[in-house]
Amino acid sequence: MVWITQALSSSLGRKVIMSLTGLFLSSFLIVHMAGNLQLFKADGGRAFNEYTYFMTHNPLILTVSYLLYTSILVHALMAFILTRHNRDSRPVQYAYSKPEANSDWSSRNMGILGTILLLFIIIHMRTFWYEMHFGSVPMAEYDGKEYKDLYAVVKVAFGEWWYVLLYVVCMVALGYHLAHGFQSGFQSLGIRHKKYTPAIELVGRYFFAVIIPLAFAAMPVYVFLQVHGII
Repeated sequence: MVWITQALSSSLGRKVIMSLTGLFLSSFLIVHMAGNLQLFKADGGRAFNEYTYFMTHNPLILTVSYLLYTSILVHALMAFILTRHNRDSRPVQYAYSKPEANSDWSSRNMGILGTILLLFIIIHMRTFWYEMHFGSVPMAEYDGKEYKDLYAVVKVAFGEWWYVLLYVVCMVALGYHLAHGFQSGFQSLGIRHKKYTPAIELVGRYFFAVIIPLAFAAMPVYVFLQVHGII
């Protein structure tokens, strides 16, 4: 257990922990996106409800979910500690500086982006995760088997324009956060090489920073348009 204490007490150790949790959360986004794409099926929510049933009843998934919750908290905590440590290490601000000359906007605002995403996760989990486990969710029946109708909860939430707007704005924040965070995670782990670093940056810049946030943002917009009979 000494190595854990040493890791938590050093900036390098904290960066490694934040990188590992961040990359794990990035991989989770792929799975979560693939499951939520079931919302686009024109089957009255059956595929989505069957997906949520599987995710909440599979023992392996349930075990991984606790790792997911822990990773979110640890990632946020390490980011807060590192940000505060870096700020305390430079108490005197230079009278004239141009940080934009040496870094992009997302890297300079990771703290703000991370805070937005943490608040979004809290709201998102209250809306769906809490309702799924502790709320009064209606039931749906397919082939004689009952499922919690989380699709009905989704329609209620995404039927509100302000919630859809909040979701889309937060997905923009996610895109900027991943644009820097994904490749930075590999860099903090010392994984940099002229052969594969460009590929990592390409995946981070386009797949994680554009495609995944765009797919997530499209879901509430699509449901909203459906609920209001526009499509």
